[in-house]
Amino acid sequence: MQAAPVRATAIPSVTDALRAMETLLLGSGQRTARRNAWTSVLEDRRRAKDRVEAQQVLERAVAARTS
Repeated sequence: MQAAPVRATAIPSVTDALRAMETLLLGSGQRTARRNAWTSVLEDRRRAKDRVEAQQVLERAVAARTS
């Protein structure tokens, strides 16, 4: 019996496929704008998480002080 041949090219990931479609469908300016918008969304989420954590720390500090 002979071993199955090894595939020489890697199967593209879903991300790679989506980026390839994006390249075909969108101009570079639209791509940049979309990526900038997504970066802003991620940064907003990070700041919201930081605010929640800061609020919890302050609430614990107040609770400890009044106990």
